[in-house]
Amino acid sequence: MNFFISDAFAQAAPAQQEPGLAGLILPLAILLIFFFLFVLPQQRRAKEQKKMIQALTKGSEIVTNGGLLGKVADLDDNFVQLEVADNVYVYVQRHAIASLMPKGTYKAKKRAEK
Repeated sequence: MNFFISDAFAQAAPAQQEPGLAGLILPLAILLIFFFLFVLPQQRRAKEQKKMIQALTKGSEIVTNGGLLGKVADLDDNFVQLEVADNVYVYVQRHAIASLMPKGTYKAKKRAEK
């Protein structure tokens, strides 16, 4: 029967090498790429958003995250009173402001609706 089945002999295990600096290069490179592609731009956007919210004044024309266009009528620390039509005001939180619009956008939109 030994003719059809070869005998299996135990072999010595190959020597394992410790992963040194070369083993850490790929994971560190992936983390570095992740940081530059995702974390830094997000921090930059957050800083610009905070600066824009700090610069709000009465009369600024803004768009909220919900798409509401209006003119700032009053400000406090947490909320902004927004005029969305003649004598129609809504309150929105400061962090819900998406962008600052150029002057005249609100008036042009009001004229287009009439």
